Amino acid sequence: MQFQPMYEGGELFLPKIEFDMIPGQPVGIITDLKRKQLVMNQLAEYAGFHLFRVQQGEYMRLTVEELITFLIHVSERHERIASLLEYFALREERKVRIKDLSSSKRMYVTLLRVFFAHQPALVLEEPYFYLEEQDRRQFKRILDDLSADKQIIILTSNLEDALISCDVIYRLNESGFHPLDIRDSEEDKQEVQKQDEPNITLQKISTKRNDKVILFNPPEIDFIESVEGSILVHVGGENYDCALTLTELEQRLLNFGFFRCHRSYIVNLQKVREIITWTKNSYSLRLNTGQDAVVPLSRSKLQELKALLKI
Repeated sequence: MQFQPMYEGGELFLPKIEFDMIPGQPVGIITDLKRKQLVMNQLAEYAGFHLFRVQQGEYMRLTVEELITFLIHVSERHERIASLLEYFALREERKVRIKDLSSSKRMYVTLLRVFFAHQPALVLEEPYFYLEEQDRRQFKRILDDLSADKQIIILTSNLEDALISCDVIYRLNESGFHPLDIRDSEEDKQEVQKQDEPNITLQKISTKRNDKVILFNPPEIDFIESVEGSILVHVGGENYDCALTLTELEQRLLNFGFFRCHRSYIVNLQKVREIITWTKNSYSLRLNTGQDAVVPLSRSKLQELKALLKI
């Protein structure tokens, strides 16, 4: 799969993107709203892609059964309506008009259009964002079945949503297009044990979310904080749990340009944009992370930081 670069104000906004797509391996792309729309617009030019946009409408006056029957006819499929209602877990709602469904169920029913798409590739914008837990589970099951024969791309701003269906995930932002190193917790157990052994040079920081182990290269990390005994690694506006202590992380990241700026914070010095002086004895660091991130700076650490930054 390939996307052409796009420029805005003379600067590169969407880099050239290339990645492989194969059935059985849905691809997730985490990005912001504007880049999502640019990617969707490029994909719309390909005849082999069916696009689901989060704001697309539905026939609100039809019942669920009438809509599914209509989709069967227009897609020239041969399934029986009763079996599909059972498969979609919509038998109880079959006589309910679309407009009378809950917002989650209405979005779920609208998403079912991808099931009837004849194109070999599906592109879905934020498929899980508006779904409640039960509808999420149902739609994940359907996407898992579809992925056996179709290529699937999920565009989202939320890593947690991408992890529901995708084992291959990329982050697209102002820094470019980069893969995330994601592994199942059980599959990664041996690797995690190896990281805990002494005398091993750490190249990645292991974090966890939704039973997935997510490995970050140190330069990707914005800052790390301790909150009520939990260690949170902040990357691109999102945070991830980490089993290591701040002291252990400080030692492992020492050679990667990180600084213990506060008893509860470690910061990536490459991301520091401004030292803020609130009062004579109160300081903070503003980070260049694409979002307005500010972390505290201990007074006792100020001179050490200035020496490191040569200011």
